[in-house]
Amino acid sequence: MTTLEIWLTIFGMTLVTIVTRSLFLMVGDRMTLPTRAQHALRFAPAAALIAIVLPDLLWNHGSFDLGWTNPRLMAGIASTAFYVATRRMLGMIVVGMAVYTVLRLWG
Repeated sequence: MTTLEIWLTIFGMTLVTIVTRSLFLMVGDRMTLPTRAQHALRFAPAAALIAIVLPDLLWNHGSFDLGWTNPRLMAGIASTAFYVATRRMLGMIVVGMAVYTVLRLWG
């Protein structure tokens, strides 16, 4: 790539980022989303979190691993079960890290 192409790419990416992030601020109350879209957007943070965390839980030693020998997956299952039972976030973190540490050191 030439220097001009690099600067045009940086400028284009900056412009796209600014427009997409500030569109709702610029439009304000003049535009309202449909009810279905507002309802769907409520689930966006959970979907983003799952998209970030789940691949890390399922990837073990460079390959996809759904077995009982995957300490990350087992820690994720244990911490999720603890949270569902108690609704305590700090306890979920402690249980998940404890299970992961024990399984990693043991296996």
